[in-house]
Amino acid sequence: MPILDGMTGPAPQSVTESDVRAVAARARVAAVELAPLSRAAKDAALLAMADAVQASAHDILAANERDVSAARASGIAEQLIDRLSLDGDRIDAMAQGLRDVGGLPDPVGEMIRGYTQPNGLEIRQLRVPFGVVGMVYEARPNVTVDAAGLALKSGNAVLLRGSGTAYQSNTALVRVLSEAAAKTGLPADAIQLVPGTDRSSVGFLLQARGLVDVIIPRGGAGLINYVVENSSVPVIETGIGNVHVFVDATANLDMAERIVVNSKISRPSVCNAAESLLVHADIADEFLPRITSALQTQGVVLHGDDRFRAVNSEVLPATEEDWSTEYLSLDLAAKVVADLDEAIAHVRRWSSGHTDAIVTRDLDNARRFVSLVDSAAVIVNASTRFTDGAEFGFGAEIGISTQKLHARGPMGLPELTSTKWVVYGDGQIR
Repeated sequence: MPILDGMTGPAPQSVTESDVRAVAARARVAAVELAPLSRAAKDAALLAMADAVQASAHDILAANERDVSAARASGIAEQLIDRLSLDGDRIDAMAQGLRDVGGLPDPVGEMIRGYTQPNGLEIRQLRVPFGVVGMVYEARPNVTVDAAGLALKSGNAVLLRGSGTAYQSNTALVRVLSEAAAKTGLPADAIQLVPGTDRSSVGFLLQARGLVDVIIPRGGAGLINYVVENSSVPVIETGIGNVHVFVDATANLDMAERIVVNSKISRPSVCNAAESLLVHADIADEFLPRITSALQTQGVVLHGDDRFRAVNSEVLPATEEDWSTEYLSLDLAAKVVADLDEAIAHVRRWSSGHTDAIVTRDLDNARRFVSLVDSAAVIVNASTRFTDGAEFGFGAEIGISTQKLHARGPMGLPELTSTKWVVYGDGQIR
């Protein structure tokens, strides 16, 4: 896999460091204007942006079709084509996402805690914008809209560096969004596309410390590792989704089948799709034939251990690489485990820390799984596909953080803010 898989298109455009720093400097100025804006001003811009996205659907889809055609011609994998492609429904969903963000409470100025000291000092901790947020992401043009909307609502200017494969789509989207926001009185440079499509522009963005306050990467392991290892700007790391579902001995098998199938096939190319299935040995004889049939009927290719392969000759032999793979396709690693503790040990060994689920009717087993599985989201008796900002009630999300500092799990508006302390006195001295 190349370092930035999917980041470059068929005709890379080179830029200089000064080109990238120039847009970052303009974003820095815009951030100062955004920070004190009222919720009403920001919401008006979000609604205008939503209307503009739908009104410009023809131009956006035409630009996207050029990207998709070029991507197919260059042989890009079909799961990435799915992430890249837009249609009328996805355009409407992006617009609705902006409206949903407009309906959410404004986090800026929220008091986290406050108290008065014995000496009379009034101390408050308040949410404030980061300032300038840099987004580096792969393939999905909807991230352009989600990131712009969330950044604006949280008072941040945003620099968007999508993949070269989506350059025409992102150019069209950013033009529509920034023009619509500017017409409502917001700074035109609050939403900008980072120039260039070759990897050097990403590197220049990662070194813009002092102009950019935080970088958020969103994509595959190659992209995320590159950003984390090469950025002098602080990074909020979003991780890949090597996601597990464990079917416990006490599971309701009808429920388990629904959850496993939905977790895998609902949308295989996203990070909260299941990539590994673990089944307790005590129910293997009964559950393996039905789940194997249910998954294969949906086109899933199983990579299984000997127990799964004994059920169906079409099951491929699982290798150690399969346990660590985020397929993003209709492939699924599958294994029978002796007990709950072996399942937990397997998950702790191979999980990417994104989402892991247990299906069980044993409350003690559920509690033990939740306690010992160290992932951003741990789910009991539901599909892994629920790990999502919208499903959690956040509105659109900026990404799903798998790190432990600042933010973890789906990142909504509060996760795009920092805090500062404000102290009110009446002449006190120390």
